[in-house]
Amino acid sequence: MLIDLHTHSYPRSDDSFMSVDELIEGSKSLGLDGICLTDHDSFWTDEEVQNLSTKHNFLVLPGCEINTESGHVLVFGLGIYEFGMHKAEFLQAAIEKAGGAMIAAHPYRRRFLEEPAERPGVRDEMLERASGDVFFQMCQGIEALNGRGLTVQNEFSQELGGILSTNMTAGSDAHKIEQIGTVATEFQRPVSCLQDLIRELRGGRYQPIDLRQKAVPEH
Repeated sequence: MLIDLHTHSYPRSDDSFMSVDELIEGSKSLGLDGICLTDHDSFWTDEEVQNLSTKHNFLVLPGCEINTESGHVLVFGLGIYEFGMHKAEFLQAAIEKAGGAMIAAHPYRRRFLEEPAERPGVRDEMLERASGDVFFQMCQGIEALNGRGLTVQNEFSQELGGILSTNMTAGSDAHKIEQIGTVATEFQRPVSCLQDLIRELRGGRYQPIDLRQKAVPEH
């Protein structure tokens, strides 16, 4: 089944240009099986998510995109933002205590620069530095396909995932209606609730899918 693990809606994410109802209906109309609400440093309650799922007859799961000093992280299994979560180590401890999961969002950010990477050897140096970052070892996987990322940026993420031998997801990172449904994560087993999602994320039974093209080749 296809689930978009990375989405944003207004006003929970103030840089988004669509309502949560537009996000859900757009995802549903494009054939996705579910979405995760991952607004910036903002959590949806279980009741709110359940009401949205019932209203739209569509799988809606809660998550959050948290900005840490090491990069942005998609977290699943937490319900409230706590001071200190801007530190990746603090966030990881909270996730482990809650039995949740964390995915490094758009890992190319801060680590890949397109123009310098064109020079001989520079891209390899960027990959070497990124692959040695302990931040990625704290996560259950990395977002190998970001719907708003450039091809060269996503290629960097995919190659990084191969070097790390880590699990890889995909998320649209949609902030506008036209950005919905570009990429998604394909799960091997059914996911019907947050607990299912966390179990599968921790188990690595999924792959990133570019809905504009085809599945990302396995490394």
